Amino acid sequence: MDKNTSLASLLLRVGLGGMMLKHGWPKFLKLLNGDFSFADPLGVGEAPTLLFGVLGEFICPILLIIGLKTKWASIPPAITMAVVAFIVHADDPWKKQEFALLYLFGFLALFFLGSGRYSLDSKLRSGR
Repeated sequence: MDKNTSLASLLLRVGLGGMMLKHGWPKFLKLLNGDFSFADPLGVGEAPTLLFGVLGEFICPILLIIGLKTKWASIPPAITMAVVAFIVHADDPWKKQEFALLYLFGFLALFFLGSGRYSLDSKLRSGR
């Protein structure tokens, strides 16, 4: 991967991951406090939905920021944003869906780009 593509990946990883943490942090605190009440748009239960929200909006963004398992770590946030855009805000105006779709396309881009040379993945691959 060339330097510009690696820099683009770094900017996407840190930007998207950092901004997503703002949404995941309250869910993470809710989980730590033992409060499992949460919206259940897929009908799988409040606790599993909260756990997936913490994975997609807190744990995976941390992995993305440091560039560890980037391709895999981009999948849960992408799924989360697809659910938000197409299920949670399905009947809402475009303006409500647009934000989640921007995140979704960013996470999909990271899936295809990978972590690049400015990442923990790259350091682990090269043995440095």
